[in-house]
Amino acid sequence: MKKLVALLLAAVMTMSLLTACGNNASEETAKTDTAAEQGEEGASQALADGVLTVGTNAEFPPFEYVDDNGEADGFDIALIRAIGEKLGAEVVVENMEFDSLVASIGSKIDVAIAGMTVTDERKESVDFSDSYYEAVQYVILPADSEIATAEDLVGKTIGVQLGTTGDFIASDDIADTTVQQYNKAVDAVNDLINGRLDCVIIDKNPALVFESRFEGQVKAVPGEQFAFGVEEYAIALPKGDAALAQQINGALAEIKEDGTFDQLVKTYIEGE
Repeated sequence: MKKLVALLLAAVMTMSLLTACGNNASEETAKTDTAAEQGEEGASQALADGVLTVGTNAEFPPFEYVDDNGEADGFDIALIRAIGEKLGAEVVVENMEFDSLVASIGSKIDVAIAGMTVTDERKESVDFSDSYYEAVQYVILPADSEIATAEDLVGKTIGVQLGTTGDFIASDDIADTTVQQYNKAVDAVNDLINGRLDCVIIDKNPALVFESRFEGQVKAVPGEQFAFGVEEYAIALPKGDAALAQQINGALAEIKEDGTFDQLVKTYIEGE
């Protein structure tokens, strides 16, 4: 009888141990699955290979241009490389047409930085990082032009870079215009100098660069004179990738805080 009781007790204890082990294993598996899910949510797949592929249009000095070595350079390029360094990612820059940047995000490129203004229309296709620069449109005119107000732009032939804010303004906000679209802003300015255009609408900083480059031939007039508003530049991101947005915004905040951003402004925009 004692042997039978002992055998029964041993069986009960064995079953209890097996049940406990099974529960522990299930708990550990659940914990592992949860951790994996959190890891996926906490880091973007765009950075999974350690490379951030960035689209730009290197026709927009001083924000982006092609340097003497044939490489993309400028404020935006230096900024995104600094962000990549903060994220521990290699930055690969792809130079393409401005108008194709938004459509390429998530396929050919991970993000885009190209002096791109945040607009409601673009927000339908992509998300944006925190703003990193405020800009206003300028009007480039022949040096002897008498155009001076918004009303003077009505009915004029206006040159713009395709897909830019200047393009939207000329096409949608000014009556009776003939809009000539260019892939390269410098081509529009050359046509202006050659009498094929009445003006060119483009962002302030490149406008001032062209005014200096073609000194005596053109003048750059602030957009406030034509009732143009202030715009915000930001990095275009894949729609819905909250993890990537958080990582890039965090790196951007660090760059602003540690003085890197101000130094880039002095180097590329203020020319110091």
